[in-house]
Amino acid sequence: MSDEPREEPRDGSRPPEHLAGLPGMDLVRRTLAEAREAARSQGKDIGRQQRAPLPGRVTGRRRRWSGPGPDHRDPQPLDDAAADLAQRRGWTARVAEGSVFARWAALVGDDIAQHAHPTALRDGVLAIAAESTAWATQLRMMQAQLLAKIAAAVGDGVVTAVKISGPVAPSWRKGPRHIRGRGPRDTYG
Repeated sequence: MSDEPREEPRDGSRPPEHLAGLPGMDLVRRTLAEAREAARSQGKDIGRQQRAPLPGRVTGRRRRWSGPGPDHRDPQPLDDAAADLAQRRGWTARVAEGSVFARWAALVGDDIAQHAHPTALRDGVLAIAAESTAWATQLRMMQAQLLAKIAAAVGDGVVTAVKISGPVAPSWRKGPRHIRGRGPRDTYG
């Protein structure tokens, strides 16, 4: 280094004796290292950067700066934001029930979805309408597999039982009122 005399600090402060011989940045680094060590000995952790809170989590302190890491203010994927909103509002069970109808083909497969569709979900009982009696019988035999697939996709307890019905036979009723009996076929005799 140079042999030029050092400039005295203007405020009259001098570094401690053991640091007096260090030039510029070395003095700053050494002083900072000693300050950190003193803070650690008092139980404080200084010098570590704090991580940004994960999306959807609330921490006790509010961050007042922006940094290179992820932040709760960053744009979030829509499905994550919707799931977080549903959880905060207590809609999780209703969303799971709705996903049974919305994702029916993905839950049970395309073949079953072409021949049967869900009609209602009340108190954990899913009503399924099949297009033929053969499909209704087939679905009744694989009822346990259907429940397992649905539980794996939307969660346990959303659908607890399945009620499968076949097609409805044509009716002879005409109009809103009806009288019990054979109807028009008994007028000939």
